[in-house]
Amino acid sequence: MQRNKAASSRAGVKARVALAVAIGGYGALAHAQSSVTLYGIVDSAIRYTTHANAAGDNKVQLANGGASESIWGVRGAEDLGGGNKAIFQLEDKFFSNSGAIDPAYPMFNTALVGLQSSTFGRLTLGRQTNPLADAVLRTYVSAGWLPTVYEFRPEVNMAQGVWTSSMAKYAATWHDVTVELSYAMGGQAGAFGAGSQIGASIAYVPQGPLRLAAAYLDSRDAVNTSAHFKAWTAGGAYTFGSTTVNFGWAQNREDRGFVGNFPNGPFTSAQLTALKFNTFSSRVMFFGGISETIGSTTHLSANVWRTLQEGKTASNDGNATQFQLMADYSLSKSTDVYAEGDYSLYRGGLVGAQLQGFCGLSAAAGSTQLGMMVGLRHMF
Repeated sequence: MQRNKAASSRAGVKARVALAVAIGGYGALAHAQSSVTLYGIVDSAIRYTTHANAAGDNKVQLANGGASESIWGVRGAEDLGGGNKAIFQLEDKFFSNSGAIDPAYPMFNTALVGLQSSTFGRLTLGRQTNPLADAVLRTYVSAGWLPTVYEFRPEVNMAQGVWTSSMAKYAATWHDVTVELSYAMGGQAGAFGAGSQIGASIAYVPQGPLRLAAAYLDSRDAVNTSAHFKAWTAGGAYTFGSTTVNFGWAQNREDRGFVGNFPNGPFTSAQLTALKFNTFSSRVMFFGGISETIGSTTHLSANVWRTLQEGKTASNDGNATQFQLMADYSLSKSTDVYAEGDYSLYRGGLVGAQLQGFCGLSAAAGSTQLGMMVGLRHMF
């Protein structure tokens, strides 16, 4: 998973359990080698947010997380020989301020098993990130040095929930190009395709400064099976010296009959209705940012997003403009302190909670919102 690779590379310290197993009496498997890695992030911040509810009240809190999600996970691999291995991953998302599991997600938000070949690519089965999210995270995600998916990253919220259950995903890499294909099964008797999702992405990630990607997702409503929710994205990033510039475009389109009855997504149709997520027919986002690395300890980032929404009715038309500034300082290879500020303007029928990401609180349509936080993050 891209976010865990980023966390591992920045943390440099892992709690690792290495199992060198000589499995006697099992013929060809006698010399198989297995490894299991425990990893995680604990992130907590004090956050101030204006217009934190529909009444317009302000809020100060010890946030559920901070600039990153708090997670813990286990991943492992078994060498099958000939450049092949069996792999698995289990990962849980939790709230650092209370120790509770995030109620919006299952206990293991990632739960997959698969096979990986140095020749034929990688096939994984289970709950995992979809190809659209993978493409953005590999290439042009905002503040790409951060280790997880959700903080204030509105573009990620255009990826149909990021994680998909009951998914089979195949990934293959040729030189600098990675292609992913996925199919998530609705699992309904007598209604093949109901609640299903298909996805595809292509990412160009060379050793050089330019990275490019594009992706597509199509989810079918589990009840109104002729209704679809589609998403597209394309963009890139360019690094020169210590500076990285990212830019991207993403679009969501909902058929009129789509109400969110999608068994493979992270939210129920009732939750999507409460967020008014099924009230738009088209939503397009343009975004960009610049990040600066100073030495080996400091990261700075400035980002902007512009979203235009066409509603299923005129009252649901709307738009949003969002800004963010962030500074992160590494105390060690595994511990950071940071400060972040974000300012958002929501107009018309666009509800801010749909775009805010992990740190966001509910903002009423037609409001403005200022958020500020300081936090501490430890990675292992």
